[in-house]
Amino acid sequence: MTDLPVTIRRFRSDDLDAMLSFSRSLPEHDLLFLSRDLKHRKVVEAWQEAVENGFIDSFLAEDGDVIVGTCALVREPLGWSAHVGEVRLLVSPQLRGQGVGRRLLAEMFKAAEARELRKLIAQMTPDQRGAIQLFEEHGFRGEAMLRDHVMDRQGSVHDLVILSLDVARSAAQHEAFGLGGA
Repeated sequence: MTDLPVTIRRFRSDDLDAMLSFSRSLPEHDLLFLSRDLKHRKVVEAWQEAVENGFIDSFLAEDGDVIVGTCALVREPLGWSAHVGEVRLLVSPQLRGQGVGRRLLAEMFKAAEARELRKLIAQMTPDQRGAIQLFEEHGFRGEAMLRDHVMDRQGSVHDLVILSLDVARSAAQHEAFGLGGA
């Protein structure tokens, strides 16, 4: 694995059109874990509004001026699960396995720590083995499988896997093994 020379930065309001281009370039199956279809302008506009309101911390990976990945930490600070953050990670298929997802997750972990979150979750379809492996390497573990939970445009249903990470337990393990803030 070689880290590509991409730039990681926060999502800004002027990124809307570039984010739409990125999301529309992804295979539909990559987006099934999201509660909304990211290929619609109104969905990306709502995402941007949630970023501005502090409900989402969102990061981009750019190659030049082209978005090649994104990671969001979605929170519901006014709800009963204010201590939980949902991680949403998308990387261009051509760049998977080259360190882009790892770098985006590193920024997300910093945001989760700053928000003092206790638990993180991530959702994906079970066939997204590379994503599952990446999250498991970061300490996430399987928590649930929701059968036939999402439906694609052709009407086919797909299972949804939920992985979770106990942030305090993970931090304690890192400390015990001398890994510090890893």
